[in-house]
Amino acid sequence: MSAARATTVMRLVCTAAGLLAVEACQRAPDTVTTPVTASVATPAPAAAPSQANATGEALEGRLDIVAWPGYVERGATDPNYDWVTIFEQDTGCKVHVRTAGSSDAMVQLVAQGGYDLVTASGDASLRLIRAGTVQPVDLGRVPSFANVDERLRNAPWHFVDGRHYGTPWQWLPNVLLYDTRAFPTAPDSWAVVFEERKLADGRSNQGRIQAYDGAIYVADAALYLMTKQPELGITDPYELDETQYAAVLALLREQRTLVQRYWHDPHVAVQDFTQGGVVASGSWPFQVDTLTANRQPVASVVPREGATGRADTTMLVKNARHPNCAYKWLEWSLNARVQGDVAAWFGSVPAVPAACTDNALLGEAGCARNGFADFDRIRFWRTPEASCAQGACVPYDRWATDYAAIMSGR
Repeated sequence: MSAARATTVMRLVCTAAGLLAVEACQRAPDTVTTPVTASVATPAPAAAPSQANATGEALEGRLDIVAWPGYVERGATDPNYDWVTIFEQDTGCKVHVRTAGSSDAMVQLVAQGGYDLVTASGDASLRLIRAGTVQPVDLGRVPSFANVDERLRNAPWHFVDGRHYGTPWQWLPNVLLYDTRAFPTAPDSWAVVFEERKLADGRSNQGRIQAYDGAIYVADAALYLMTKQPELGITDPYELDETQYAAVLALLREQRTLVQRYWHDPHVAVQDFTQGGVVASGSWPFQVDTLTANRQPVASVVPREGATGRADTTMLVKNARHPNCAYKWLEWSLNARVQGDVAAWFGSVPAVPAACTDNALLGEAGCARNGFADFDRIRFWRTPEASCAQGACVPYDRWATDYAAIMSGR
């Protein structure tokens, strides 16, 4: 992590957690005050007059994107992280971004209309495709697709029925984040967040665990049971029959007694590790980087069972009002410099391997640190569907209903 990035995340954590009186936080400069958790980005300036692209098609002068927080940065939080301004200057397409904190929120926003692109994770992409709210992309208009990691080019969460419904953006594992005071030896299993036990500090893990508050977290429990109870016959954590699903829900109900908070905002998750007594959680690398930059006693690991993860795709909305600007962005998003800068900011892995070298913000070890070599150990988010390889599986709408009930204690 760069010095600029470390300073920025320290200020953000202090602001979010109300820790400005802490000595470490007081050392952070006052020039960075805009949190990255805002739901809507700073309004873009008025659109420039339409330009023509290389094929003579008119550029509409505007682009509306639904994105995960931190995925479309224009330097408002840290001027070192800005991949929007140059795009706007080069194309005249003024970028407006609406951030969403969950895949469910993204699906809802796209359904409402008015957007051109969405950076959808695998648990949203199939829902968007099945609903007809996104459209196949013409890869002839995205020549840099040739530079995409071969492991992602035909991934099942965006390549459906022989058509590409977007271009890969970034990916990341859901790692096990832990407090090194409670775990002086790195835990090697997800059991520490699913089963009650006494930790190295002599205290139970009860009330000291976080779990993700999205229904896709059901897959994390299924992944754990693949090793814990092999007799269940789970081969894919996103394809569960009724018996397997019942066992997974039983585990999640047991976990409920351990959970202090179900998180979706990574900054709140950071706050709980900083001052809330949480010692273990499934986490994005973003929290790991932020806590490490703030000198908190944490580390992370991909346990022996493997991990779930996010692989995000920039998808073209069905009724996009600015399709030519959208195609310009799809091409721009696969620029190696852009890919590396995003990975440095978010703690993710670029979809373009060339971005892993010669990027000042990411550093030579950035891709390795963010999990590049863990790809084959990750079960990437994918929307559970009723029709599956084993015949009939429990679909996502039941995952959503049942997990909401578990989180509320029912």
